[in-house]
Amino acid sequence: MSEKAADPVTLNVEGDVAIISVDNPPVNTVSAPVREGLFAAVADIRAQVGVAAVVLVCEGSTFFSGADIAEFAGPPKEAEFRDLFRQLEQLPVPVVAGMHGVAMGGGLEMALACHYRVAAPDARFGLPEVTLGVIPGAGGTQRMPRLIGAEKALELILAARPVDVAAAIQLGFIDAEVQGELRAATIAYARALVQGGAGPRRTSERSVDPATATPAIFERLTQQARSQYPNRVAALTAIKAVSATARLPFEQGLLYETELANESKATIESKALVHIFFAERGTRKVPGLPADAKAHAIASGGVVGAGTMGGGIAISFANAGLPVTVIDASQEALDRGFAVIGKTYDSMVKRGRLTAADKGRRMALIRGSLNYADLRDADVAIEAVYENLDLKRQIFKDLDRVMKPGAVLATNTSTLDVAEIAAATQRPTDVVGLHFFSPANVMPLLEVIRTDTTGPVAIRTALDLAKTLRKTPVLARVCYGFIGNRMMEGYAREAQRMVLEGATPRQVDDALEAWGMAMGILAVFDMAGVDVGVNVHRANADRYPPDPAYYQADVALHAAGRLGQKTGKGYYKYSPGDRTRHDDPEAIAILRGTAQRLGIAQRTHSAAEIVERCVYPLINEGMRIVEEGVALRADDVDVVWCAGYGFPRYRGGPLFHADTIGLKTLHDGILKYRDMFGPMHWQPAPLLTRLVSEGRTLKQWDAARDTQ
Repeated sequence: MSEKAADPVTLNVEGDVAIISVDNPPVNTVSAPVREGLFAAVADIRAQVGVAAVVLVCEGSTFFSGADIAEFAGPPKEAEFRDLFRQLEQLPVPVVAGMHGVAMGGGLEMALACHYRVAAPDARFGLPEVTLGVIPGAGGTQRMPRLIGAEKALELILAARPVDVAAAIQLGFIDAEVQGELRAATIAYARALVQGGAGPRRTSERSVDPATATPAIFERLTQQARSQYPNRVAALTAIKAVSATARLPFEQGLLYETELANESKATIESKALVHIFFAERGTRKVPGLPADAKAHAIASGGVVGAGTMGGGIAISFANAGLPVTVIDASQEALDRGFAVIGKTYDSMVKRGRLTAADKGRRMALIRGSLNYADLRDADVAIEAVYENLDLKRQIFKDLDRVMKPGAVLATNTSTLDVAEIAAATQRPTDVVGLHFFSPANVMPLLEVIRTDTTGPVAIRTALDLAKTLRKTPVLARVCYGFIGNRMMEGYAREAQRMVLEGATPRQVDDALEAWGMAMGILAVFDMAGVDVGVNVHRANADRYPPDPAYYQADVALHAAGRLGQKTGKGYYKYSPGDRTRHDDPEAIAILRGTAQRLGIAQRTHSAAEIVERCVYPLINEGMRIVEEGVALRADDVDVVWCAGYGFPRYRGGPLFHADTIGLKTLHDGILKYRDMFGPMHWQPAPLLTRLVSEGRTLKQWDAARDTQ
């Protein structure tokens, strides 16, 4: 077998131990070249005399991280995996997998086909396939139950979270934790097996403990899957596959697993989840930036504003190991902000996510100041005060005065024109919008807003900073509301309109949540504060259509002092210290009275209508956004809504969903509601009308733009 540097798989024989080593950067996916190399290595081992044991290890930072997801769209590969793992498992000498980093999905399934498994202390293991709408399709549903029982195997698959070495040993699929250099330790373990007279120990030859595969167990886990993964089928399919281990011989079970795996890959659920997986990884690709535009290194940062958003951004910096200085106008405001930061970290310690020492180290990275001059060495400063253009412009003048050349000046505005803010400085090329989502230390989305004058270096630096802060960046151009909040307008408008038409808040929110939204929009308003939306709409009244009912549900509740959770009542009522939503006749009476005053007729609403009237405007505005070039690509719109607004990932995002239901269905639905409610809010986007007339999908249109 060739051992060229380009080969991802090498085979070396040291004494009587054959060592298969895989190096497929960056994360050792089980790609086609890797499989080809492994087939060749196994054949070479069979041809050699004197080999008493085989060791399988990986170079780099991790063991096999999983299958190559890019292959999901191609022809089925399960038969190839089955054959490879069978050949590995049928070797006549002990085969030992030595694991470090993560062994996930197909990587863990590879290890299950080995006879023995050892791991470094840092290793983690999991079968996360259901999060991509598929099932473990390379023997995982058939081998894992034979090692740890059907019940524990399914719990591992449904949880879709990695477990550490101690848990894996307790479960029974890892034999030992090894210390020191992994390759040497695994070889030593293999030699000890040989010296002890141990032979092959094939997982496929084991049987499943019947006590772990009873109908009662499968029924309990089925109910769990339905609750944990509503509107989805992959978890239920995994239960089918695992339950087969109790009744089918191993080889038949593998064939059944393959059949189910290929069925799952063909579902909308899987296609949507794979779509959003790759869409999130594509957001940093920005066409047109000069190749020599290199990001500046970010070694420290500054935040202006110690409120909820500023504190969350500061925590994000500290969590990433970056020192950050928080500026505010008074010591009282700083003290209040730092108290909230401390409570946030206390909560993380209480939940076991941090140690007290971790909290101390991170808090030490955050310092407060009343003086802008303390930002003179910062590489980036993020303004996070309330939405007032004059205030923000003054802050940027102050930042411009003190910050070093090349530092990035960023505003966290969600509604204001970033270009107007940048114009207050002498360096508009260094100004970007960095729109964090609350809570900033938790939410993964970061909208990066560029103006016509933002320079390519600032854009690159902002995108790199997002990666450092573990955020998913989406680049957008300036417009009111950018991508996410601009699309929110129609979505929320219809929810508010329907509660004026007679639907209860719970009817609206239940329909949206049952469809897949993480939280109903009216409950979101209560959580964020009803006053927030009212203030934004009042400040931007000239931007909205002449509709006397526009967002008037918010206005009516606000006038009654119902500001949401912070006052204990909004669209719902709340008990002190409890966020549980309770229906409130008082809120419903206020909404009915508002409808009567506005002359809004009362009607009934099906769940289907509620979803259509909220989701169709959302998609329609998204199509305008991509056609106008506010978003680089349709995929970016999907990422914004899945990462920042609770849109169900298993539906792929609003624009993926548009192609799923069919653009004509969407177009016809908008026309239906235009006939019912008039054209003010119900006009198909020009791009939607054009694509329907041409018989093209949005994906086809977007792909054609990429090739131009």
